[in-house]
Amino acid sequence: MNLISAVQIGKSGISENLIETIKSHFKNHQNVKVVCLKNSKRDKNSIKAMAEEIISHLGNNYTYRVIGFTIIIKKWRKPKR
Repeated sequence: MNLISAVQIGKSGISENLIETIKSHFKNHQNVKVVCLKNSKRDKNSIKAMAEEIISHLGNNYTYRVIGFTIIIKKWRKPKR
């Protein structure tokens, strides 16, 4: 099992397709790194809002951490939130 996988957010933003892609990455990985590209909204508040929206779609077993323009999402066995 690989530890980390990467997904990019572009100008289309957060869509159902992106959420399904992230869910499918968690079948084989423990962590997913979501990188916000330059043509998406690139300020700290909007990146934090995007992270909250992704986590709300995924569920209670996930936590996130924002580092620069990257969101690292971790899946836990038990609910953390």
